[in-house]
Amino acid sequence: MSTPKALTESATSKYLQTAKWKLHYNEAGDGHPLVLLHGGGPGASGWSNYSENIDFFARHYRVFAIDMPGWGKSDTAEPGDRDHVEALGLALDALGLDRVALIGNSMGGATTLRFTAEHPERVSHLVPMGANAPGTNMFGPPNHRSEGIRAIGRAYFDPSPANFQAMVGALANDPALAEDADLAQRRSEAALARPDHLENWKLSAPRGELNGPPQLYQAVPRLLGGLTVPTLLVHGRDDRAVPLENSLRLLAMIPSARLYVINNCGHWAQMEHPEEFNRVVHEFISAN
Repeated sequence: MSTPKALTESATSKYLQTAKWKLHYNEAGDGHPLVLLHGGGPGASGWSNYSENIDFFARHYRVFAIDMPGWGKSDTAEPGDRDHVEALGLALDALGLDRVALIGNSMGGATTLRFTAEHPERVSHLVPMGANAPGTNMFGPPNHRSEGIRAIGRAYFDPSPANFQAMVGALANDPALAEDADLAQRRSEAALARPDHLENWKLSAPRGELNGPPQLYQAVPRLLGGLTVPTLLVHGRDDRAVPLENSLRLLAMIPSARLYVINNCGHWAQMEHPEEFNRVVHEFISAN
């Protein structure tokens, strides 16, 4: 069940200008900076992905939930000009943040992994959640053909409430969330509010450029092998978008990593089990 939140999206809404994009973000709290990166579904944003977590984390950290280029209220991203690692670096520079803790869900998890691999000195703690890993799935279809990813694609090409309900149902394991018609409606409305984001996604997806050109990620496994940044991998046991074995591969790659698996949980651990997720992440950051 959702708990009452003292913070609101409008009260925490801000913008920053980088050399390439005007980016929207939500900011709250004081303390060590904690940056939250959303996933790649239509209608996604920093607030929509982390609305159940920001209030808790803002009691302990200075929280930034950033909309990546092509999502939320940020500038759109033209095909061939998507690089979320570049966008994250530019955002941190504009905010005057030298070193931060990073949490990333799904696509955002991939961004945090590459950013940390390339700029370990800028990351104090790394928490990829439901993130895809290089390599081949042994116990299920490739990530790009999973039930959840196929549902995301259908919602992009036809952002109807029915397709969004199917997407939510594929990404969530908890029936209370999977069958949440209001959530599906909100995501559909958010996607339809930015047709430029939808169209540019359709052009970028066939090129494999959702958060940067694929070749930029080729060296990531080798770089992760030398990573010493404290890393907590979080994954839902029942993730039907990016299966759990992705985090098992990441666990084998990253010497400084530990893995926390949440039972009866799909792709949105932070939304399905917010109290457990908040507690585990806060304990990890506090202890490291």
